[in-house]
Amino acid sequence: MKKYLIMAICVIFFTSSALAAEVEGVTIPEQVVVTGKTLHLNGAGVRTKFFFDIYVGALYLPNRATTVEQVLSSAGPKRLTMTFLYDEVSRAKLVDGWIEGFEKNQPKAKQAILKDRLNQFNGMFIDAYKDDLFAFDFLESGDTVVTLKEKKAGFITGADFQHALLEVWLGKKPADKGLKAAMIRGRD
Repeated sequence: MKKYLIMAICVIFFTSSALAAEVEGVTIPEQVVVTGKTLHLNGAGVRTKFFFDIYVGALYLPNRATTVEQVLSSAGPKRLTMTFLYDEVSRAKLVDGWIEGFEKNQPKAKQAILKDRLNQFNGMFIDAYKDDLFAFDFLESGDTVVTLKEKKAGFITGADFQHALLEVWLGKKPADKGLKAAMIRGRD
């Protein structure tokens, strides 16, 4: 009887740990489904700014990637989520962050090509509060679907936009180097 009880406890422990990860108190699913395809948590970490924890970012891919190049070149859907830790992040601060991220990681010529779509993207945003979840689904079609607080906010077309948006987190000048490393190597 004792043997079965120990086995049951082990099964419960290992099953529950396989279903979710935890970063800074935020439970992150190990898998999500995007367009009918199962994606696996590649890595997750915390975005900090001036010593404040702003959000937990998580990257989901069809297959494990250990380099930025693998992430950016991988076919199939991807998802990136932001679960906010900070009490309030205004829409204006989010928009400023997107603009800065695009400017730091894209050459001027590409910024000009992406400008209208970046403006469309920025127009979707709202203030974020603690525990809010923002999700970005990068579809095989080239569309990027934006979901804010479990409501679809809209989508942006173009694989070039997908690539540029991913580079805000994973580019040569990411918003947070620690978060970039955590998304590629695993959890913080």
